[in-house]
Amino acid sequence: MKNIDNYRKYFTKEYLMGPNSFRLLSELISRKPEGAIFDRTLDLGCGCALTSIFIANETSAKNVYAFDLWVPASENYGRIKQNHLEEVIIPIHGDAMDMPFAQEYFDAIISIDSYHYFGCKEGVFAEKILPYIKGNGYAMIAVPGLKEEPKGRLKEIFCEWAEGDDSNLFKTAKWWENLLTAECGDACEITVLEADCYDVAWQEWFETCHEFAIRDKEYLDKGLYDLLNFVLIYVRKK
Repeated sequence: MKNIDNYRKYFTKEYLMGPNSFRLLSELISRKPEGAIFDRTLDLGCGCALTSIFIANETSAKNVYAFDLWVPASENYGRIKQNHLEEVIIPIHGDAMDMPFAQEYFDAIISIDSYHYFGCKEGVFAEKILPYIKGNGYAMIAVPGLKEEPKGRLKEIFCEWAEGDDSNLFKTAKWWENLLTAECGDACEITVLEADCYDVAWQEWFETCHEFAIRDKEYLDKGLYDLLNFVLIYVRKK
């Protein structure tokens, strides 16, 4: 694991937007396939650019593009400057479905806790993400997921917690593997794993006492804790 103690000042309700993204990113990087490099990295759906700061500090990345639709680039640039990384991290406001980059531009595309919002449809990865990765480059993705499909009363609790349509964004590791294999299996090598940091990532989110964290704990205590997981996805472009 990468050393995340230096980032504890961000483990607060002001910065975290869900289960601790630093934990997910640290494990995603630690379990990366041999040969993966980060020289030019896109942090896709970077939120407050905290994951971009981690990538810049904890990998060999020479440039990190902090790309997000919801958080203004100028706001992220302020945090980047506070961390003295303005020569490494480039903040950009934009939509993952219409990225302004040259094809085969990135050695790595990393996405933490955001890809499921737009990537659950067949064709999205092959058409909107893969073209921007260099040959032998990687996409590395961490998303919330399911150990198995919920049933009965647990399904009712899950749908209530996920508020309707958002429940469709939670998939099993096998589901993700099947989707990516179907759309780009011939062009890629695909590995899908279940993350080990599940307990600590949730606990550190609960400890922020964010109103959403309090709500999440109430529902996870009703049985969702044993249903959910985090899924790590590695895709190498051949």
